[in-house]
Amino acid sequence: MKRTFITIKDIAKTLSISASTVSRALKDHPDISQETKDRVVAYAREMGYQPNSIALSLKNRQSHVIGLIVPEIVHHFFSSVISGIDEVASKAGYNVIISQSNESFEREIHNTKTLLGSRVDGMLISRTKETVDYDHFRHIDAAGVPMVFFDRTCQGVNADNVIIDDKQAAYDATEYLINTGCKNIVHLKGPENLTISHQRLTGYRQALEKHNIAYSDKNVIEADNFEKGEAAVRHLLRDNYLPDAIFTVNDLTALGAIAALKDAGVKIPEQVSVVGFTNGVISRLSDPPLTTIEQNGYLMGEKAAKMLLERINSDEELPSRTEVIPTKLILRKSTY
Repeated sequence: MKRTFITIKDIAKTLSISASTVSRALKDHPDISQETKDRVVAYAREMGYQPNSIALSLKNRQSHVIGLIVPEIVHHFFSSVISGIDEVASKAGYNVIISQSNESFEREIHNTKTLLGSRVDGMLISRTKETVDYDHFRHIDAAGVPMVFFDRTCQGVNADNVIIDDKQAAYDATEYLINTGCKNIVHLKGPENLTISHQRLTGYRQALEKHNIAYSDKNVIEADNFEKGEAAVRHLLRDNYLPDAIFTVNDLTALGAIAALKDAGVKIPEQVSVVGFTNGVISRLSDPPLTTIEQNGYLMGEKAAKMLLERINSDEELPSRTEVIPTKLILRKSTY
């Protein structure tokens, strides 16, 4: 659904005031009451109107509040990111409003409007799996509110990004499996519209290619949670197809795969090695403990918050930047 920007007349009509009052309120004119200015600026920011004048009107009265939108608060990776963000923000004298999209595109749009209406100084965002239309993010940029995307980025949106090298991390995990003797490696991949899914699949394929192992579509299945991971492996086993190893897009999917293997009496790692991606608490508590990629969510949160605060407090127009957080393969007993 396409969204359009609004005019001064639209704002005036919605707020039942004159267009000249809206114009003067956006310019922080002394003849306009503070209450009216706040109403106009909040609505204009929400709808993405006139970034320069809004940014100017807000420059001298920052809220010292930043908005955060995450797909899931209870997910270990995102909770780690939140901890890193909160630590940096708190030390800098900022509060954080946390919103959960619950992987819903419409809820994400609602969250951005709510945060704009709350006059946050900036936003930290990890988008949903469903998000393919970025107009609501462009409204934030048009309102003069800086953004930093982390983990899941949006190409074509004016914002900073904090990511990991997903391709290299997946390559490292796959090559490790190959070096332990695995040749027939299944990859349980993420959703098609996420860049991280494509990057991890590319890393997997490049490791196979380097070691002269043929790529097979049969070995790549979309599954990004416990239930889907379990179902995917059960389906393989019903077809009497037992790979040497399974490399998954995240730890929860790996646990689903392990559950299905154990139910079928398959020994891990003697018959099938399993590697996850995140290094959450569950990876250490699984049976057997899970070999996985350390995604370092806390460091990602720290870096994202520092980048956002730097942009909020800068008097200059900074170019968009991308920071890459290092990863590490953590070896445990689900592999040799």
